[in-house]
Formats: sequence, C-alpha cells, structure tokens
Amino acid sequence: MVPMARAHPPVSPRDGTAPSALFPPGTVLRVMGLETEYGITAPGHPRVNPMLTSSQIVTTYARHCYGDQRTRWDYEVESPLRDARNVDAATADSPRQPDGRVDATAVGDTDPGLANVLLPNGARLYVDHAHPEYATPEVTTPREALIWDHAGDLIVTDAARLVAATPGLLPLQLYKNNTDGKGASYGTHENYLLARGTPFADIVTHLTGFLITRQVFTGAGRVGLGQDGRRPGFQISQRADFFETEVGLETTLRRPIINTRDEPHADAERYRRLHVIIGDATLGQIATLLKVGTTSLMLSMIEAGWLRDPLIPAQPVRALHEVSHDPVLRQLIALRDGRQLTALELQEHYCTAALAFIEHHQGPQESAWDPDTREVIDLWRAVLGGLAHDISGEASRIDWVAKQALLEGYRGRDGLSWDHPTLALVDLQWADLRADRGLALLLAQRGARARCVSDDEIARAVTEPPATTRAWFRGMCLARFPESIAAASWDSLIFDLPGEPSLQRVATLEPLRGTRAHVAGLFEGSATAAQLLAALRR
Repeated sequence: MVPMARAHPPVSPRDGTAPSALFPPGTVLRVMGLETEYGITAPGHPRVNPMLTSSQIVTTYARHCYGDQRTRWDYEVESPLRDARNVDAATADSPRQPDGRVDATAVGDTDPGLANVLLPNGARLYVDHAHPEYATPEVTTPREALIWDHAGDLIVTDAARLVAATPGLLPLQLYKNNTDGKGASYGTHENYLLARGTPFADIVTHLTGFLITRQVFTGAGRVGLGQDGRRPGFQISQRADFFETEVGLETTLRRPIINTRDEPHADAERYRRLHVIIGDATLGQIATLLKVGTTSLMLSMIEAGWLRDPLIPAQPVRALHEVSHDPVLRQLIALRDGRQLTALELQEHYCTAALAFIEHHQGPQESAWDPDTREVIDLWRAVLGGLAHDISGEASRIDWVAKQALLEGYRGRDGLSWDHPTLALVDLQWADLRADRGLALLLAQRGARARCVSDDEIARAVTEPPATTRAWFRGMCLARFPESIAAASWDSLIFDLPGEPSLQRVATLEPLRGTRAHVAGLFEGSATAAQLLAALRR
C-alpha cells in the first residue's frame, strides 16, 4: 500500500472562528446540510435484496459521473459512536459496526466504498441501512439547503433511469418518504454546526419542545397510526411514531428526539455538529425551507443564551405522538411547569422569541434584515397564522395539509374509511419521484404548491457545488481531477499523484475554507492535480 503523506494545511489562508462569530448574530446563517434515505422497490420482484438494488443506484450513478474511475470513501476519520454526553460508546447498544461501513457481502462487492461516492456537486451518495442515501454538500443558508436537497431527488431519479437502461438490471422505483407501512422507518436527517462551547444541556432544554411541535409545518403526513400503521387514521408526521426516547445516540433503534452523536466532520475542538434525526422527508419547498430555517434560528438563540423560558414537555415522547395524531391542532401539551399549551401556541412562543432576537441584532426595520432571515421569519409567522385561522388554507405550503386534502377527496368521492388500502396506495404514490406519477410532483406542476426556488436553480445544483463552503473545493476537485483522488470524506481529500512517494492528504477541517471566493484562482492556474497541490503548498 502506498504510504500516506503528512496532511497539508486547510485550503484557505483565512482563519476560522467559532460558528457564532462566522456569521452576523441574529440570522439563519450557519453551516448546515440534509441527508435523505429513499424508499426503494423493484416492481414485480418483492424478494430482491434492497442492499443490492440500493448499491445499483449508487454504483450506476457513480459510473455515470466518473466512468470506471472510483474514488473511495475515506473512513479513517469517522467516529459515529462518539457521544456528546461523553458516554462511553462501548456501552451504547448499537447494531452498527464501529467504522459505520455497509456490509459489503450484502451488496455483492468486496469493498463498501464502491457503494459510497462523493459527487461533483459536493454531495455524497451511498448505501445506508438498505436504502440509497443522499447527503447534501455543506451550505450556509436554508435556501441553499432546499436547493441541494431537492437536487438529490433529481440525482437519484436519474440514477434509477440509468439502472433501468442497463442490460441485466431490474427497473427500480424510488420514493421520498419515511416508512414502508409495515413497521420500518428510514430517516431524513439534518446537520447543523455549532460552537463547541454551546452546552449540550441547553440544546436539550430548549430544542426538545421545538422539535416536538415543528411537525405542524414540517410533517409530510401519513395514513395509519402506530409504527406498523394498522390503526386507522391520518397523522401529521411520517416519523413521529418511531421515536421512543428523549435523548440518546441511536438512530435506528429506540430513536431519540435529541440525538447525541458527536461527530463534527470539522475541528472537534472548535465545533460540534448537531445531528437532528426527527424530521420528515418533504417534497414541498416551503416545508423544507422552514424545517432548516427555523431550526437554525432556534440554535442561534440557544448559542446566544437568548431563551429564558424553557418550554419543556412533561412527557416528551408522548407529546410527540399526540401532536402527530392531532391534525386539527387542538391537542394540549402538559409542560413541566404546569402550563398546558397546544403545538401552535408553543411554536408561536418560539417565533415571537426569534423575532425579538432578530430585531435585537439587526434592528427594528425589516427592510434592513438580511434576506435569508427575513424570508424564514416571514414564512414562519405566515404559516403559523394560517394554521391557526384555517388549516386547509395552508395546503399550498404544508405537505401534510396538502396530502390530507387529497386523501379526503378520495374518501368523500368513494366513501372510503381510513383503513381502506386505496388510501395507503395514494399515500405511497404521493412520494413517488417519477415526475409523471408522483402526486406531490404533479400538484407542483399544476401550480398548486408554493415555490421559493426555481427548477433551474435545482437543476444546476445537480452538478455544481455550493460556492460558500469547502464543498466548492471538494466538488471542483472531483469534477476536474477524479483520476487523481484516491479517497475522500467531508473533511479531507486524498490525492494519488504520479511521482509522489506517498498519498497526499489535504485537510479541509474548516467548513468555510475552500470557498469559490477563496480558491477559484488556484483552479484557474492549475491544469493538473499536481499543479493544484503545488499551489496549495505555496
């Protein structure tokens, strides 16, 4: 094996600072990203191994991007069992391997890196828990998070098309949802970079009630109650019933409302990455934007010590389920201090605090606020007001409301009860990613869903990395010099260059280094990877 060279310094001369100082206070701006596991089937072949079909999605798309050149995923720096509570990972009841790798024998390859690839847009496409998973590149605004998340939908759809066109492979169908309707759930996760000095106890205290109640505008809607969905009814969230504890490290068993994984993919002495696993896969643009935008604002308030009135549910898991099972939004949540509030009332409290927080830092004139923060707070206020006044009026912006309206149309027309199998099929077809079959996508094409970004912006993000983070450096290297990159991860690239006695690792521990503004000149003057590395050394 070729020896590893000493790591080069990060790729920009600009010194990094803690997240609270990287961006102006009182904004939604921070380093963030989304991960989505897609539902997958092989129509007419129910016994096909999903690990195999998921691997085909990844490897076929990788071949489309790079030909036979494969860049391996670098597992060396991963530590998925590191716990933010400083709990010994060895005591965690985790079915995952310590290195987080996929079982290669299940996908028919000898190296799990073959089903794990970084894309030219800076994102990652891989197999996780028998599902194809797409992780966006690091971005700095909620709007960017929305764009690169929905670009992932186009990427996996294109991958399914490529699989169908490959001789010997079965056609595959992908869904952007969170449950198979038989008791299994797969995740949609969010990631937010915080200052390491932010007390984790403060995150638990102030974020628990927020995450429990934000489903009123982030839920994707689901037919059936309970993990297996056998109890008849309609609920707000696809994921809520699968959460069983308040705080913990796991992501697949005994799922916690607050996940404690402490794997920053950055300088661990300066940053922590909050891994949020309690959220639905949303196809609506407004719901996706609000999901990350409001959560980022909450984290900014927590970092600043702004929140003084902890709204802690007395029984968080029970409250999570009850809110999801209450699409009329009247369920009272008992707090530890004796108060009883609805989910909307809790969200109005958080929204009011966020508005005061923004005014404190950016002034009372909304016209002077940065546009990303203004967009999020305006939508947050508008959606909460709409839900309080007329829930059905929010069908254009909120996924679960739109899905419920569609299902009620079937129920009214055909006299169907909530346990009728037709409704379960409609629920599944809602999440179908085929543009001519998916009900959510068809409604959007007809102008029935509100939009805040264009199709062109999403399409460009399929191949272009975001310009404002290290993802730009990563994506450009993968696009221009794929044959020279032996392995890669979020926080490093490993180059294999002719004439070099060892592999060359370029560390990218600072997420705001390696932006287009910082390193575009290096690429303009580098025709080869060797020239780029020489420029970095200088």
